[in-house]
Amino acid sequence: MSEALEAGNHPYSRLTPDRVLDALASVGMFGDGRLLALNSYENRVYQVGMEDGPPLVVKFYRPERWTDLQILEEHDFVAELTEAEIPVVPALTIDARTLHEFEGFRFAVFARRGGRAPEFDRGDTLEWMGRFLGRIHAFGATRSYQVRPALDLASFGEEPRAWLIEHDFVPADLRTPWRGVIDQALDQVRRAYTQAGPLASLRLHGDCHAGNVLWTDAGPHFVDFDDSRMGPAIQDLWMLLSGERMAMSAQLSSILAGYEDFYEFDPRALVLIEPLRTLRLIHYSAWLARRWDDPAFPAAFPWFNTERYWQDRILEMREQIALMDEPWGMF
Repeated sequence: MSEALEAGNHPYSRLTPDRVLDALASVGMFGDGRLLALNSYENRVYQVGMEDGPPLVVKFYRPERWTDLQILEEHDFVAELTEAEIPVVPALTIDARTLHEFEGFRFAVFARRGGRAPEFDRGDTLEWMGRFLGRIHAFGATRSYQVRPALDLASFGEEPRAWLIEHDFVPADLRTPWRGVIDQALDQVRRAYTQAGPLASLRLHGDCHAGNVLWTDAGPHFVDFDDSRMGPAIQDLWMLLSGERMAMSAQLSSILAGYEDFYEFDPRALVLIEPLRTLRLIHYSAWLARRWDDPAFPAAFPWFNTERYWQDRILEMREQIALMDEPWGMF
């Protein structure tokens, strides 16, 4: 356990503006004092104005989340995508390294890439997004991660459920109904995986939502592969869908019109769309709970861990159980 945790303080409490600038200076990059905190809770990410040249982005990795090898494996994947002329933002290589350390903080530096939010209500935008993901997946399927974990039932469902129970986050009067509905949902997820059969597992973006995509006139680019894992391709597709089933089917059809120009879609994976959403919801509750000692989390998520929060999660799981019973079919 770190000294900061023993003292009752979160490690990020030591990450002052001066320390951010000193970390950059340690690799020969000198900020001019202008710091803008960017929207990130898992890590701490800052846009830093530079004395010489355009602003840069520096990411300070959450202590004890990833190992150095796991971070470097993600860096290598993004670098490979860049070499293949796929529009992503790789960590800059400084003194032959992409991962650096300063006073107990590991960090990486990135070029600043601007853009606007994608308009996912447009079919042509979704088709373009499909081409983009198809290229990433075609390349991601060429090799496997060796040290980064997989996105699967065990890591996103069974382990978070066990952690929340072990750490008594669910209120006592709701624990029995919560466990019952979670166990029923996980049983359905298991059946869905059995129904789908063996699917290819590849290197994914892993957190493919609109907030991680920036759009320019040249098209989309991802700005964050921090959650990249091995998993089924459908994981990076379903997170782009929203609305009722009919609307989502139309959106997925647009995405696949571009996606299959570069990578073949396995229709057996359709049965995993709602199960994967279910796993993400379970994992999300445990993610918030694990981070509750970070002062940024109670401030940003004041509704978490209230009686109402867990009541809503029970209702949410019941809705997911019903949705997992509805067949997707092809469109």
